[in-house]
Amino acid sequence: MKRRTLDLLFSIGGLGLAVLLLVVGVVLTTNANFANRYVHDQLAAQHISFTPADRLSDEEKKSDCLREYAGKQLTTGKQAECYANEYIGLHLKSIGDGKTYADLGAPQTALREQVAQAQQSNAANLADLQKQLADVTAQRETVFKGETLRGLLLTSYGFSEFGRKAEQGALAMYLGAALLLLLSVAGLVHAFRTPASETFAAPEKERVTA
Repeated sequence: MKRRTLDLLFSIGGLGLAVLLLVVGVVLTTNANFANRYVHDQLAAQHISFTPADRLSDEEKKSDCLREYAGKQLTTGKQAECYANEYIGLHLKSIGDGKTYADLGAPQTALREQVAQAQQSNAANLADLQKQLADVTAQRETVFKGETLRGLLLTSYGFSEFGRKAEQGALAMYLGAALLLLLSVAGLVHAFRTPASETFAAPEKERVTA
């Protein structure tokens, strides 16, 4: 095969791959921009702001991200992760001795049964049992709201991470396309500088011995 033909084939193939990588990069960039814009708009619509630095509790001040984002509006995935884990998560631990919504279900059910029995027997501790039931019910409702908001914020964070990964993928595609483009151009230059009659890996002529 002619060397020039081989150079042209590789160069044209490289240009095709470069265009393909460029298209994939554009698609990934579009997806990344959509993810970032969607997360920003959805979080901004909630009007959630971090507690100002001068109002942070001693426990909250131990969190690096709560100090970093203090007083700022929550609009990014990383901020959502911080608010969910470091702020909501911290305060949920102080409710019901750190029990979850599911954990509080058993004591709530037990107290309901005790209240029902106390009402039937007109027990002296009825008022106390009713107060305990009201407290557990309020704790469980608060934990449910907190866990729900925390889950939604972490979902937004996860969605933003897909956008970040798409950005990284797009950068890799752009760099790959640029490298292939440079190699293809070099191949084309070499092809036109190579004599048309030159062959690739031509066998050496055997020496004639006397």
